[in-house]
Amino acid sequence: MAVADFFSETEKKQITGAIKTAELNTSGEIRVHVEGRCRGDVLDCAAYWFGKLKMHQTEARNGVLFYLAVSDRKFAILGDAGINAKVPEDFWDTIKEQMLIRFKEGRFADGLSEGILLAGEQLKAHFPYQTDDVNELPDEISFGKK
Repeated sequence: MAVADFFSETEKKQITGAIKTAELNTSGEIRVHVEGRCRGDVLDCAAYWFGKLKMHQTEARNGVLFYLAVSDRKFAILGDAGINAKVPEDFWDTIKEQMLIRFKEGRFADGLSEGILLAGEQLKAHFPYQTDDVNELPDEISFGKK
């Protein structure tokens, strides 16, 4: 199965809808990247895609990447320097634990959506929406190789 087919069209809309909702009240940016394999450390793979997706180029350095390697059953959440300086040290681990509950039930889209909305709450608290805010990064899911 191609990695782009991991989620149904309805699930893809659910995830992008969660991104749009989470970004509604913040200048923060959220992306989801899904690929089949992560050879090596999951945080290294996530960091590679963080750079490739140009997430470090947001004005306030407040991008958040949700990374999944579906075949290897690995996932990570990576926040940029701006958001990491504001949230508690264990913040991303807390979100991952919430997501893992849904993932173990096979409800990957639900887990991602919940995690995205939780991240959006912190982004809203620390990086509120500005009237001149521009959506700096696409909301669509990014897919790698199978």
